[in-house]
Amino acid sequence: MEAIVIGAGFAGLAAALRLAKAGLKVTVLEQLAGPGGKAIGWEGVPTGPTLLTLPEVPQAIFQALGASPPPFQPVSPLTRYAWPDGRTFAPECDLEATLAQLSPLEARRYRHLLALARRLYQDAQATFLLGPPPDAACLLRYALAAGWRAYPFHSLARLVEAGPYLTPFFLRFATYLGANPYRAPAVLHNIAWVELGLGVYHLPGGMQALAQALYRLAQARGVRFVFGEKVLRLEARAGRVRAVATEGGWQRADLFVSAADRHFTLGWLGWPLPRETLGLSGFALLLHLAEPVPLGHYVYFSSDYPAEWRQIAQGRWPVEPTLYLHTDGAVAFLLVNAPPLPASAPVEAYARHLLARLAACHPLPIAAWRALSPWDYSQTAYRGALYGRAPHGLLGALRPGWGLGRLANLVQVGGTVHPGGGVPLALRSGWQGAAWLLARLGVEE
Repeated sequence: MEAIVIGAGFAGLAAALRLAKAGLKVTVLEQLAGPGGKAIGWEGVPTGPTLLTLPEVPQAIFQALGASPPPFQPVSPLTRYAWPDGRTFAPECDLEATLAQLSPLEARRYRHLLALARRLYQDAQATFLLGPPPDAACLLRYALAAGWRAYPFHSLARLVEAGPYLTPFFLRFATYLGANPYRAPAVLHNIAWVELGLGVYHLPGGMQALAQALYRLAQARGVRFVFGEKVLRLEARAGRVRAVATEGGWQRADLFVSAADRHFTLGWLGWPLPRETLGLSGFALLLHLAEPVPLGHYVYFSSDYPAEWRQIAQGRWPVEPTLYLHTDGAVAFLLVNAPPLPASAPVEAYARHLLARLAACHPLPIAAWRALSPWDYSQTAYRGALYGRAPHGLLGALRPGWGLGRLANLVQVGGTVHPGGGVPLALRSGWQGAAWLLARLGVEE
């Protein structure tokens, strides 16, 4: 049997490997010039995620294919946080070392909120992370067993209120799923445990090195890659996708995997797009440095965190955004949260504004730079919304499933569907979603 995978990001690479492992002839179509999706890189500078959580997810994929996983290295301190008044905080892998940086009251609040995040994560992982998209019966079982203690009628902001420093610290984790933290449900507090409790990891070469390792493994398994091939349309008849049209012509297959943004897939099918609030986009600066600097991960908070999010909610690029900075030798990556398109500010002017903010917080010997705005991110994400639908409201954290209508031979995977965005979840979506499609069609692995 032949399969076509659309997209060579992490979900697409994982899906291609799972299909090749099952003995299918696999072709991957990718509009970009190489693998990695949002993490493709620019002249050695990362263009996307820089830290990895849940390293057991990629490790399991390599091991399932009889290959050695890359050397993931634990990082401590996890991230260094700073506020405009000079306050700093650098949580460690060791809890006591973390608590020693806090006042007695803050330490009690931190310990309580960390324990709460752990419980929320452990309650939710079987339903929302490890298995297939939950059906109504599965959601009911979760609601009866644990949902009632996930603060279903609380906002995240109400749940994590812990003073002027710890409140924005804990709110920020909801942005990892594309949420405005002031509109996020309380259950998204579980994301804090993934980083603070389970740890973060670095890979030499960053996430692009992981993408390249998966790409080489797929090539060794016979997967064919076609880069620079933009998908234009999916032809569907009688409950099946028959072919995909690209700029190079029509291609047919037995199975289809879309690892592109779900909105793009719906558009290729000619189906109406859902009317829903989109999650966050980003504005990034890719930096070449004149001399190397140490590996580091930094967050410089705005002086008015609520005002930053009010501006984003209004569709504006924030005047004083919180800065996320990753440095690694002679390269650096700066990211701020931004609304999805449309946004009105000129790109170069805003980029220079961010450079000035960075110089005040963390001077770097910048030799060259390039901006990535929501317009650039819109190549791989609908209107630049990196995680698709905004996870707001009581059911907001529930991601769309893998199926699309009654199309029996198509599966939708990636960061805009179950289980969510970020490298490990996209990998899990691609790997498990491909297996779900094989089982749906009665193909033995």
